Amino acid sequence: MGRGVRFQIKLSAEDRRQLDGVLSGGLQSVRTVLRALALRQMDQGQSTPVVGGNLGLSAKAVWQIGKRYEQEGLERALIDAARPGQAPALDQRQSQQIIAVVCSPPPEGRARWTVRLLTEEVMKRKLVPRVGQETIRVLLESHDLKPWREKMWCVAKLDREYIACMEDVLKIYEKPLSEQQPVVCVDEKPVVLDEDTRLPIPMQPGQIGRRDYEYLCCGTANVFCGIEPKTGVHFTKVTPTRSSPEFADFILEIAEHYPGTDTIHLVLDNLSTHSRKAVVDRFGEQAGGWLWARFTVHYTPKHGSWLNQAEVEINLFSRQCLGKRRIGDIVKLRRQAKAWKRRANREHITIRWKFTRKQA
Repeated sequence: MGRGVRFQIKLSAEDRRQLDGVLSGGLQSVRTVLRALALRQMDQGQSTPVVGGNLGLSAKAVWQIGKRYEQEGLERALIDAARPGQAPALDQRQSQQIIAVVCSPPPEGRARWTVRLLTEEVMKRKLVPRVGQETIRVLLESHDLKPWREKMWCVAKLDREYIACMEDVLKIYEKPLSEQQPVVCVDEKPVVLDEDTRLPIPMQPGQIGRRDYEYLCCGTANVFCGIEPKTGVHFTKVTPTRSSPEFADFILEIAEHYPGTDTIHLVLDNLSTHSRKAVVDRFGEQAGGWLWARFTVHYTPKHGSWLNQAEVEINLFSRQCLGKRRIGDIVKLRRQAKAWKRRANREHITIRWKFTRKQA
């Protein structure tokens, strides 16, 4: 092996230039840099023990670096050859069969697939002779499959009526901002009134807040939420129920906010109380008819209430105002809702609606 003697290697000019490039900077592994330094010092005539002592390598390791350079060139001396590694646990056909299984209904008596159940099932069906749960988990992750999760979704019938209503609502959203024709979206949210049976323990340094799991049911209430999305004008009204008279009172408040407009574009869903009849029954034919005429109503498609930006407003109100706390009576709920509305109007919180007719 030539211990204690100089390992005679002679770098070519091109190899010296490449070594200078490796050592001058850039991201390189420590192993590559050490091998480059070893080759440079051996090219300068130093013995393998001296080079090893300088770089913290054994004399044998230095000798092997020089030998690989002589036999296989600079690249092989600096970088290890790729190793074949272990064969994959599943071939392409087996992977496709397992994906097909997880996309099918689970066995009778089971609500959903789990990694353990899927592992047992593919071996029971003899799709693979043997497979571990980790292999199945990695396979599902690579295909972004999560059988333990499920989203609720309303599948709408895309008939002419649905498309016409959708395009009508989206067309209103695309109109430029107009003081004479504001666009207001309205919806309502039921709220369950709960009261703590024991006082919560507030958080302290090093300890999170605590709340008893037991609570007292105090009935329900309703919150009407409206928003002019492009200006950040918010309307919030807490009522005992969502009956027709209460809806009529709410849109009266909206109309009073825009006294001099040509019309108010009102986006609503198809709830039965969202009608001219509700307003006329509340205020009479003459006054109710006049109030309803103040609005140009745009109904979202059936099963398409997600097109109403008021749902975004309700989500915002639910997260910021209601949260996970317990509110036990309608008086407290009204106070909290009014405070939230004042702050939202002061900050002019708007909605950036991006879904257009072109995308639809």
